[in-house]
Amino acid sequence: MSENNQDLDPDCTTDVEDVTRAKEELIKKCEEMWKDMEECQNKISLVGTETLTDSNAQLSLLIMQVKCLTAELSQWQKETPEILPLNEEILLTLGKEEFQKLRHDLELVLSTIQSRNEKLKEDLEREQQWLDEQQKIFGSLIVLHDELKQQIVTVSESRVFNELKTKLRDVKDYKEKLLITLSEFLEDHFPLPERNVKKKKKNAQESTTQLITLHEMLEILLNRLFDVPHDPYVKISDSFWPPYIELLLRNGIALRHPEDPARIRLEAFHQ
Repeated sequence: MSENNQDLDPDCTTDVEDVTRAKEELIKKCEEMWKDMEECQNKISLVGTETLTDSNAQLSLLIMQVKCLTAELSQWQKETPEILPLNEEILLTLGKEEFQKLRHDLELVLSTIQSRNEKLKEDLEREQQWLDEQQKIFGSLIVLHDELKQQIVTVSESRVFNELKTKLRDVKDYKEKLLITLSEFLEDHFPLPERNVKKKKKNAQESTTQLITLHEMLEILLNRLFDVPHDPYVKISDSFWPPYIELLLRNGIALRHPEDPARIRLEAFHQ
């Protein structure tokens, strides 16, 4: 109140005193009216006093409360509120006080809004800077994508086919070399026995059986394994030299048929 009075004219001091006196008179009148109201309420409460029985005590109490409230309402309706007479100077002083309060409140609101606007401005600048950085990164990624796209070499189907064909030819050549090397190894270390071996003197006829090499035996078993995988067994003929058959069986390279010992097959090492 003292801070607001500093903005007023020096002549307003008298008006403030008048306002104070008017307030005090209003308080006194209110206190007098309150005393009169209490007296009326006491009189009304004493009018209907009677002895209550236990049976209708609650009902009688409610009826008494209704009577009291009705009488109080009637008394208030008869009362006419008195308006405190105020002169123009007092009204002017009160108006200035309210204006100063309103001005002070508006200044606080304005300060709060300005602070909030500054904060929002800082946030906007920060978000704008982040957006600019993201746009620069995005532009760089687009340029990089275009450069990589231009560097991609389109591979045609014919080129792929030629490469596969070349690889297949190389594999076949390597296979032929392995077969030749294996054949030479077998011929050097596992030769055939002497042909046309004479039987005992009691049989004058020479043997006409043509034995095959170990390499040929392995080739027959291998071709049978891949050509007829559901029945890879080969019938042992007279052209198979028994020592070589025993060699294959003992080293686990070949297996006998579980029901027919005269048939053998190559072990499926590729599975």
